[in-house]
Amino acid sequence: MTLPQPLCYAAFCRKMAAVIFTFQLGFLMAHVLRKTVTPLIILLLPLVFMACFKEEEIPVTTDFTYRIANERAIIPAKIAIDNKTSGADFYTWTFEGATPSSSNKKQPGEISYSSPGTYTIKLEAWNDTQRSVKEIQIVLDAEATLDFATEILVNDFAPATVVITNNEVAPVYEWIFEGGTPATSSAANPPEVVYNTPGTYEIILRVSDGDGAFTTDTRTIEVKPALAPAFQFVPTLLDEDYEAPVSGNLQNQTISGITYQWQSSGGTIGNKNAEHTTLQFAAAGTYTVTLTASNGKETKSVQQQIVIKPNTNLFVYNDVKFGVSSAHETLGSFFSPSLKAILKKADVNGDNGTTIDLVFFGINSSFNYCRFISPDSTTKFTLPEIPQASHTYFVNTQESTTLNFTVSNFDAMKNDTPIKSLAIKQNDTGTKFFSMSSTPRVVLFQTNDGRKGAIKIKNFVNEGTQSYIIADVKIQKLP
Repeated sequence: MTLPQPLCYAAFCRKMAAVIFTFQLGFLMAHVLRKTVTPLIILLLPLVFMACFKEEEIPVTTDFTYRIANERAIIPAKIAIDNKTSGADFYTWTFEGATPSSSNKKQPGEISYSSPGTYTIKLEAWNDTQRSVKEIQIVLDAEATLDFATEILVNDFAPATVVITNNEVAPVYEWIFEGGTPATSSAANPPEVVYNTPGTYEIILRVSDGDGAFTTDTRTIEVKPALAPAFQFVPTLLDEDYEAPVSGNLQNQTISGITYQWQSSGGTIGNKNAEHTTLQFAAAGTYTVTLTASNGKETKSVQQQIVIKPNTNLFVYNDVKFGVSSAHETLGSFFSPSLKAILKKADVNGDNGTTIDLVFFGINSSFNYCRFISPDSTTKFTLPEIPQASHTYFVNTQESTTLNFTVSNFDAMKNDTPIKSLAIKQNDTGTKFFSMSSTPRVVLFQTNDGRKGAIKIKNFVNEGTQSYIIADVKIQKLP
């Protein structure tokens, strides 16, 4: 006889007694008329088996334990079940939310979970006389993720406010706000963080699944300096003497500005709302220029006073170095008053040729044959042609004319009045030359557009082929 499940000894006796009793009853009926001893013996056999039977209850104690793989209650999770039940013959396992969902085995082995949540594991165990149930609950969490974003409100100029959007799923948070206020937070959604000082900072998030293991992620933000308005007025090249009229540029040097407004107590501003603009002063005086800057958080202003001097109608250039003929490519021999520069051969072109008013020709380092020549006559003196050249009249040797403008007159000249009446054009000395025998020397000139001027030659410097003269130049602004 094959039993479906293991039976206790008492159950086996009961079953065997029932079988024998049934057999005995049939046998007794077959031989009752014979009145032999055999029926009596057969009648006594059940008593033998019944003597071995005495009903006893065996207690069922339901118990089991479980172990999570890697000892982390994190999805996906695998759990091994260990049945420690005693006294039971039959078992029914129910695994809520798991795979498999149930089992009838004494040791069901391993089950798995794919979704986070709280689940019940139930074991029902029994034998023929008793039944017992045990349930436990397990909590499984999702794997902690690292997903957060930062946004700087308004703009990134100090003070900067940062809003953090957290998309994390984790039971434990540790926020570190380097250089910010607050400095730390343990909330899932931290408060706004304020940065008052410019710099580059890290926002650090450490999350844990609750098992003591942390994962870290970092974001970097840059905070720019706070608003600091500043500007500079830069006159044009020819207005660097600040003599009226003066034109120039307002160069904005503001830090962390967005919008601007210019004001002046005098003068004319080009575009009052531009970042950079122009400014013109028509007359002498002291003027206040104000720049108001804003960046959406702050508005600040800064002022400067600009002093415009009366007009002397005279440009003054000191220590101008003119090279001799052999140095016209290296030192330069061509002077442009409007560019305030000596030009070398390679510098001269069609754009600046019209600005050249003075050309020096010195035959060699002996300085025996020196003269200033007109820009439109350079090829006659072995110098390169000047594109778009104009004509200038020179009095290289006043001693051959009726003019007498001395070194003292030159030094005392504070405006153009002393040279206004000089008949320079009429006294052009042509190809006459001077030497270094008389130093200092004054050479007079008049440009083709009528501007008059004087050159005071202060020194002759012998450097061989790189020899040169040093001179001061004064020239009218307007004819």
